[in-house]
Amino acid sequence: MPKKLIDIQGVSKSFGDNLVIDDLTLYIRENEFLTLLGPSGCGKTTLLRMLGGFETPDQGKVIFEGKNITDIAPNKRQINTVFQKYALFTHMTIAENIAFGMKIKKHTKSYIEEKIRYALKLVNLEGFEERMPDSLSGGQQQRVAIARAIVNEPKVLLLDEPLGALDLKLRQDMQYELIRMKNELGITFVYVTHDQEEALTMSDTIVVMNQGYIQQIGTPEDIYNEPQNAFVADFIGESNIFSALMVEDKLVKILGVDFPCVDVGFGKNKPVDAVIRPEDVELEKPGSGIIDGIVTHLIFKGVHYEMEVEAHNYTWLVHSTEMFPVGTMVGIHVDPFNIQIMKKPVSEDEEAIEVEE
Repeated sequence: MPKKLIDIQGVSKSFGDNLVIDDLTLYIRENEFLTLLGPSGCGKTTLLRMLGGFETPDQGKVIFEGKNITDIAPNKRQINTVFQKYALFTHMTIAENIAFGMKIKKHTKSYIEEKIRYALKLVNLEGFEERMPDSLSGGQQQRVAIARAIVNEPKVLLLDEPLGALDLKLRQDMQYELIRMKNELGITFVYVTHDQEEALTMSDTIVVMNQGYIQQIGTPEDIYNEPQNAFVADFIGESNIFSALMVEDKLVKILGVDFPCVDVGFGKNKPVDAVIRPEDVELEKPGSGIIDGIVTHLIFKGVHYEMEVEAHNYTWLVHSTEMFPVGTMVGIHVDPFNIQIMKKPVSEDEEAIEVEE
C-alpha cells in the first residue's frame, strides 16, 4: 500500500457569505491518480487551489510529507499546477516556455537542455523546440503546459479541468496520454473534472463532491457499482432511482411491487432509495419478468440499444444489446445482486424529532 503523501485536515473556505468547503478531510497517497469530481460550484477547484497554495483555508491544515504547508507559497511547494487555460508565453518558443521555471532557479544550460528533450519526448512533441505556441493545436499546447510542469520534478501534479477545451476525440487521446505519463513519472496526479466518464477512465481513486462536502470516496468500480447515496448514483453514470420501501431483509418494494435483493440490515418497512443501472435491467417476454411495461423510445448507440420502458407510471431507462421495437410489450427482470439499496438522507425535521426523543 503506497504511503500517505498529502493529508488535508478539516479545511474550510468561504468567499464572503458563500461557504465553498466545509470541514473537509482527505488524504492522498504516493503515485495515486486521484480525481475530484462534482458539478460546478461543488468546491473541487477551490480544494485544488488550496493544495497548490493559491488559496489559504479559513481553518484546517494541508500536510505534505508530514509538514504543514498551509501557508507556504506555491513556488515553495513540490507541487505544480496545470490549468485549463494553458498560460503559455506566446512570444516564447516551446523550448523557452518549458525552460522558464528552470532558468529562474538558475539551472545550468546543459541541465535545462537535457530536461527539455526529456519532457518533449514524454509528451510526444520531439522536434517542437523552436515552434511557437500559436502554431500548435489545443492538445499540443496542453502537452507543452504539462511538459513545463514536469521538468520542475514535482512530487504532485495538479490538473484543473485541463482537457475541457478539447474536442471529444482529442480529449480521449489525452486521457490515455496522462495515464501513461503518470505511470512513467511515478508521481501523484490530482485531477479536477465534472466529467464522470473522464473520472471513471483515468482514476485510481475518485472523490465525489457536492456543495462543499465529500459524498463518497472509492475506486471507479466502487463509485459506479456501489453508490452510497442517490446523488452519487445520479451523478455517476445513468440510473433508475426509486423512492422505495425495505419490506424486510432481501426484499424491497419498488413502484408497489416486491423485488428480491441481497441487502440486509435496513430494518422492516423502512423508506430507502433503490438504484438500478440501465444495463442491469433485463427485458423478457411479458408475464415472465417481475413487472410488465411497453417500450416507448429506442435509440441505437453503437454498442447497445438505449430504450425507455413505461411500467407502473415510471419511465425505465434500459441499455441492452437486444433490440425491442417501440410499442413492444416486455417483462422487466432485475437480478437481486443488481439492486443497490441506500438509506434515505435524514431531513432536518426528522433530525429535530430524534434529538427531542
